[in-house]
Amino acid sequence: MAGDAFTDLLFNALLGFAMMFILAFMLIQEPVDEGDIDAKAEMLITATWPDGHPDDVDMLVEGPSGEVVWYHNRDGDLMHLDRDDRGLLADRVVLDGKEVINPINQEIITVRGLQSGEYVVNLMHYQSHYSEALPVSVKVEKLNPEVTLVFYGTRYLQGTGDEQTAVRFKMDANGNITGTNELQKNLLTVALDKPK
Repeated sequence: MAGDAFTDLLFNALLGFAMMFILAFMLIQEPVDEGDIDAKAEMLITATWPDGHPDDVDMLVEGPSGEVVWYHNRDGDLMHLDRDDRGLLADRVVLDGKEVINPINQEIITVRGLQSGEYVVNLMHYQSHYSEALPVSVKVEKLNPEVTLVFYGTRYLQGTGDEQTAVRFKMDANGNITGTNELQKNLLTVALDKPK
């Protein structure tokens, strides 16, 4: 009789574990991808200067609301600084266990959603190592529904602290570029005056 009670207890415990396992298995859900960023880009703004050059150039882009995206404010106005290049500094990468120097000097800002208004693209010579002017090419591309070149041009930065407007362009409510110009506008003082 004592053996029957122990067998009943063991059987009920096993039945309880089996039921919990079945319930747990039924409650398993697919993980929710919270915080995923839509990597879709609407526009790509790129600044390049000679490969292997040690100078540091920064790109500043002001969106329609007046927010400036640059290395101190990497996100804003549906824009994101994807690559902040610092010349030769931090250009070493490890590939297949070997250290390789990446010679490409390039800053990239992605516009992930289109807003109507004016965009201003500036270049700033953050750190200069030579007295000669540094040629920096700027390309603005609208990516959807097909790749369209909005602007391509070169500016010659004159040394540390030189800030120049590469291009200003306006966009309408339908995402169409309605005009470009090269009127100068200083963005660095605007960016530094904004509260963080």
